[in-house]
Amino acid sequence: MRGRVLLAVALALAPAAQARPASTTERNRAIMADFAHKFYDLRDVRGAFMDHVAPDYIQHNPGIADGREAAIAALEPMFTRPGSRFVIKRILVDGDQAVIHLHGRTGPEGEGGTVADFYRLKNGRIVEHWDVLQPIQTKTVNPHPYF
Repeated sequence: MRGRVLLAVALALAPAAQARPASTTERNRAIMADFAHKFYDLRDVRGAFMDHVAPDYIQHNPGIADGREAAIAALEPMFTRPGSRFVIKRILVDGDQAVIHLHGRTGPEGEGGTVADFYRLKNGRIVEHWDVLQPIQTKTVNPHPYF
């Protein structure tokens, strides 16, 4: 009898435990991981932006206009240049804020730069972007610069 009561309680509680919604951070971490993979690894700029970026995307980079289509138009050529390379170092997500830290090269010359792309998400879509770029120097004071 006691075993049946425990089984009934366990079965009654199981759906509640399974139905627990993922946190905003967990959902956005999955969104950002997929976006980063498509954008930086596969270089599918249009696919990444169509899947994860809102049409009225706010862009804080002074060289790119607002809007998803403006970002695609500005970024696609950079990702198809010979010698360009983008290596993700880390993705950080907290609630509706995310940062992708990467080593980027837009061509075969030079060491490239370290990039921190900051994003704001709303309702599962990327709605805003800021970036910080730092050229990589070959002569540094410490043995562990940038990454």
